[in-house]
Amino acid sequence: MIGLIRVLTTTNEEVLEQHGSMITSLYGVPVISKCIPDQPLGIFNEETEELAIPKIVALGQALEAEGCKLLIISCAADPAIKQLRANVSIPVIGAGSAASHMALSIGKKVGVMGITEDVPIAMKQLLGDLLVTSIRPEGVTNTTDLMTPAGRDKAIEAARSLMEQGTEVIVFACTGFSTISLADVLRKELNVLVIDAVEAQGLFASTFYKQLNSGQTVG
Repeated sequence: MIGLIRVLTTTNEEVLEQHGSMITSLYGVPVISKCIPDQPLGIFNEETEELAIPKIVALGQALEAEGCKLLIISCAADPAIKQLRANVSIPVIGAGSAASHMALSIGKKVGVMGITEDVPIAMKQLLGDLLVTSIRPEGVTNTTDLMTPAGRDKAIEAARSLMEQGTEVIVFACTGFSTISLADVLRKELNVLVIDAVEAQGLFASTFYKQLNSGQTVG
């Protein structure tokens, strides 16, 4: 089983399971999804990230104890990834670094779309010179803002703006875009390459999980 950590606190089972269900549907691997407590708006700044770190570590340890062979932190900021890796014995994958590595494999000019003014540090460092520009959809400051018709429309407008600024591939710096299935909308309406962070983390996780499940080791 792959353990998926949501940094958005929710009692809505459909929302909780959405990222894991997407990965299972795309890559045919089993995923159990759990969320950290007391953060209904998720992570959207340094303060909320700091609050989340011990919660992510504790949840990751619990998922390992339940028998998970690999963990995913389903947040593009890769919060607590170093701390979690230091406290579990199984591989840990972050959404932001997974999406960035996928963009590097394409080698085209990247425009990042997120919910903060700045690109997450891990993504900025990995993307380097490929990063052309970034944008936050107007009026969107946390994940829940995306779950409204207005938030969705503003995200589409932001994607158009990225393309006008020379972007050849759009990389999501928020897994909330996956929750509203934005990648498929942009691919169809704008005919642009889109790297969805949940799809990216799922690709890496499923590859390693299948190796681990067949008795091979991942070093």
